[in-house]
Amino acid sequence: MTISVLVVDDQPLVRHAVRDILVDGGLVVVGEASNGRDAVRAAAETAPDVVLMDIRMPELDGIAATALICADPPASADAHASNRPRVLILTTFEEDENVVAALRAGASGFIGKGAEPEEIVRAVRTVHRGDALLSSSATRSLIERSLRPGAVPPSERWEAVLAPLTPREREALQLVAEGLTNHDIAARLTISPHTAKTHVNRIMAKVAARDRAQLVILAYESGLVTPGG
Repeated sequence: MTISVLVVDDQPLVRHAVRDILVDGGLVVVGEASNGRDAVRAAAETAPDVVLMDIRMPELDGIAATALICADPPASADAHASNRPRVLILTTFEEDENVVAALRAGASGFIGKGAEPEEIVRAVRTVHRGDALLSSSATRSLIERSLRPGAVPPSERWEAVLAPLTPREREALQLVAEGLTNHDIAARLTISPHTAKTHVNRIMAKVAARDRAQLVILAYESGLVTPGG
């Protein structure tokens, strides 16, 4: 399957280098953008499978652009409305708390600009198939630092979001937030990997999450998983 990518970065040298890496890796680059505003426009025009997004850019930053891209369906007539592009954050600082804001905005994961070429290609393929690209330890640290110490989330709001989940699904959600794979979840809950995958898919459907990255954010912000817990 051909995977189309939109490359967004305000530095021309970075864009060109990333473009070459992706093409060499068998991916198709359908466009480039140097700021968030152009990225939103290009995403609507080209309907890429994945947007490789920088965070710090002029006019409109990567966080705001990610929120707009993830919220709006592609504009092209031949693209299904549910096939919104997946956003992969390409960042210099993987522990920048702006990364968490991007995940909240709908990004599917992040990778450092210092990654090897094959890692970047693999990252694009990972988010394209619907998996989150998260370093569980880095993401956990980011989320813990971004949440205010002792902050109590609005209980009524979050209880309404979590209410459709069964007790077993809540357990599975907690394990997703710990960075466990479906196989790890299956072993922890003594169920089959297929059943674990089914639980995760049902959770995403019930809470309207696009992927595991959003489940991690939900678990922390709802208080289901607590910082340092």
